[in-house]
Amino acid sequence: MGFSKAVVKHRKGILLLTLLLMIPSLFGMIGTRINYDMLDYLPEDMDTVVGQHELLADFHKGAFSLIIVEDMPDRDVATLCDKIRQVDHVESVVWYSTLADISIPKELLPDKLYEEFNTDHSTMMAVFFDSATSADVTMEAISQIRAIAGKQCFVSGMSALVTDLKDLCEREEPIYVGLAVLFACLAMVLLLDGWVLPFVFLASIGMMILLNLGTNYFFGEISYITKALSAVLQLAVTMDYSIFLWHSYTENRGKSDSNQEAMAMAIHQTLKSVIGSSITTVAGFIALCFMSFTLGRDLGIVMAKGVIFGVLGCVTVLPALILTFDKVLQKTRHKPLIPNMEKAAKGITKVFPVFLVIFALLVPPALYGYNQTNREVYYDMGQCLPKDMEYVIANSKLSEDFHIASTHMVLVDANLPSESVGNMIGEMEQVDGVKYVLGLESVLGSRVPEEILPDGIRKILQSDKWELLLINSQYKVASDEVNRQIDSLNTILKKYDKTGMLIGEAPCMKDMIETTDRDFKIVNAVSILAIFFIILLVEKSLSLPFILISVIELAIFINLGLPHYLGQSLPFIAPICISTIQLGATVDYAILMTTRYQSERLLGKDKRTAVTTALSASIPSIIVSGMGLFAATFGVAVYSDMDIISSMCMLMARGALISMLCVIFILPALLMLCDKLICLTTLGMGKAEKQVKTMNTEEI
Repeated sequence: MGFSKAVVKHRKGILLLTLLLMIPSLFGMIGTRINYDMLDYLPEDMDTVVGQHELLADFHKGAFSLIIVEDMPDRDVATLCDKIRQVDHVESVVWYSTLADISIPKELLPDKLYEEFNTDHSTMMAVFFDSATSADVTMEAISQIRAIAGKQCFVSGMSALVTDLKDLCEREEPIYVGLAVLFACLAMVLLLDGWVLPFVFLASIGMMILLNLGTNYFFGEISYITKALSAVLQLAVTMDYSIFLWHSYTENRGKSDSNQEAMAMAIHQTLKSVIGSSITTVAGFIALCFMSFTLGRDLGIVMAKGVIFGVLGCVTVLPALILTFDKVLQKTRHKPLIPNMEKAAKGITKVFPVFLVIFALLVPPALYGYNQTNREVYYDMGQCLPKDMEYVIANSKLSEDFHIASTHMVLVDANLPSESVGNMIGEMEQVDGVKYVLGLESVLGSRVPEEILPDGIRKILQSDKWELLLINSQYKVASDEVNRQIDSLNTILKKYDKTGMLIGEAPCMKDMIETTDRDFKIVNAVSILAIFFIILLVEKSLSLPFILISVIELAIFINLGLPHYLGQSLPFIAPICISTIQLGATVDYAILMTTRYQSERLLGKDKRTAVTTALSASIPSIIVSGMGLFAATFGVAVYSDMDIISSMCMLMARGALISMLCVIFILPALLMLCDKLICLTTLGMGKAEKQVKTMNTEEI
C-alpha cells in the first residue's frame, strides 16, 4: 500500500513530471529514423546481404533503379542522362549512349544490346546510387530524379518502392492514430459508465504512447510497420488496465471515507491484477524477438516497452487524472449499456454440450484454413501499395514494354578469365526466364577488341576485386518461378566462381521467404510455451494452461484460416505477428474467467454454479476489452491504402471478436467438461471437490 499512498499523495507532481517528459519524448519521436526497407532486417551473414555490402564498399554502388522513358528523342534522353548524373548520390547511369556514344562503331555492338535498352516507343536506363537502398539520401535522390524526368519517365526499383512507401506512411499515420482514438472513444462511451471518462483514459494512454515512441530514439531507428502499428496497438492493448482501475476505484469509493483512500486501495488491487495480465501480453511480444528476421525484434521490443509504459501509466498518471477530475467524472456518469449477464450465463452453461460439439466441429476446418493461409502469403512489398502509386506504374511499364519483372546482380571474381565469364553468361542466358545478362563480355561481344573499351565503362562494370553482371528476368520477385531461377543461376555461378554472389531484390526476397518460414515455427512455439508457463504459475494448475491456450489457439486458427476461405492473400509478416499478438493480448480474457471460476470452486460452489458465476461476472469485462481492441484497429484496417497495415489491423480487429466469442461460449463448456481433471491437477482445488461432496452428503 506504500506505493499506492505515495501516488495519491504526490499526484500533482506525477502529472507535472509526466507533462515535462512529453517535451523530450516529442523530440525523441521526431528524431527517430524510420526504416522502410524490409530487406534490411535479413540476417547479416547471408550471401545476399554480404554481397550488398561488397557492392557498396568495392563499387560504391548501393541502390539500383531502372528508369523507363517514353516517347522522347535520343538526344533528349542523352541530356536527361547527364542531368540524372548530376543528382547527389547518383553513382552512374547506364544507357545505350553510355556504350554507343564512344569510339566503338555502332555496327560492332551486339544487336541484342540495343534491343535491351530500346522498344518502339520507350527506352530504358539503369541508375546506380552510392548509398544504400533505403538511405534518406537515396530517397531524396529518387524524388529529385522524378522531378527532373517529368511525367514521361517511370522509376522502378526498391528505392522507388521505399520512397513511395515513406510518402504514403507520412500521409496516413496521423489518420491511423485519429481513427484509433475516435473509434476507441466511441466504444468506451457506449460500454463504460461515464461520458467524460473515455477522454481521461485517452489522455493517460496518449501520454504513455508518446513516452514509448520518444524512447525509441535510443534504438536509432524503427521500422515503418512498428511506427504505424505501435500507437494503435498500445492504445488497444493497454485500455484494459485503465478499465480495471476505474472499476476498482468505483467499487472502493462506496466503502471508503474519501476518494483518495478509495484510489489508494484501487491502485493496490489493480497493480496485482494488471501485472499478472500484462505479463502474458509482454510475453507474446517478446516472442517476436526470437525471429532471425529482425523486424520481429523491432516490433516486439517496442510493443513490450509500450505495454510496460501502459501499466506504469495506469497506476500513476491515470489515478492522478481521475482524482483531479473526480467531480466532473462523478457528475457525468451514466448507466452502462451492458445488462446483467446472469441469465445469459445460465443459458450458456445449461447447453454446454452444444458448444463442445461446435468446438470439435470447428477445429478441422480452422486448422486446415490456417495452414493454407500460411502457404498463400505474399512477399512482394509492391503488392502492399495502391495500384496508382508511381512505383507500381513503373513496374507495370517495365514488364509491358521490356518484359522485365526483376533484375539480379552478380558479383564475380575480377581475375576470372574473360572466356570463363563469357561461358558463364552463355549458360545463364539459357536459364528459364532470363531475358539478358549484361556484363563486360556482352558489351564486347565477339567483334570488339578489349583494348578499345573506354575506362568509363570498365569502371561501371569492374573493380579490382569484382566484375558486375546485371541479369534481367521475366519472373516476378518472390514468385516460385524466380526462386527456381535463382537456384539455377547460383548453381552456374558457383561452378565458375565459388566466391561469387548473386544479389538483388529477388535473391534477398528468396532468403526472406526461407528465413521467415523458420521464424514462424519458432515464434509460435516460443509464445505458446512462454504463455503456458505463465498460466501454469498464475493458476497453479497443470491442466488449465492446456485448456486456456486451446481456446485462444482455436480463435487464432479461425482468424488466420478465414483469408484462405475468403480467397485473400496476406503479407508474409501478418500471420507471424498476429498469432503471437492475438495469443498474448486475448488470453487475458480466459485467465480472467478461469481465476473467478477457481475462486468460486474454492468457496465450495459446485461446478455449474462456479462456471455460471464466473461467466456472468466476466462477460462485461471481456466485451469491453474485446470491443476496445476491435474499435482501435478496425477503423485503420478499413482506411489504410497499405495492404500490410490494413491486413494486420483487420486480423487484430477480427481476432479480438473471435477470441471474445470463443472465451464466452467455448471456455465455459470446457471448464464444465474438465472440472474433475482441473480439481485434481490444480493446487488447492482438490479440497474444493471434497467440500462440495461433503455439503451434498449433509443435505441428503
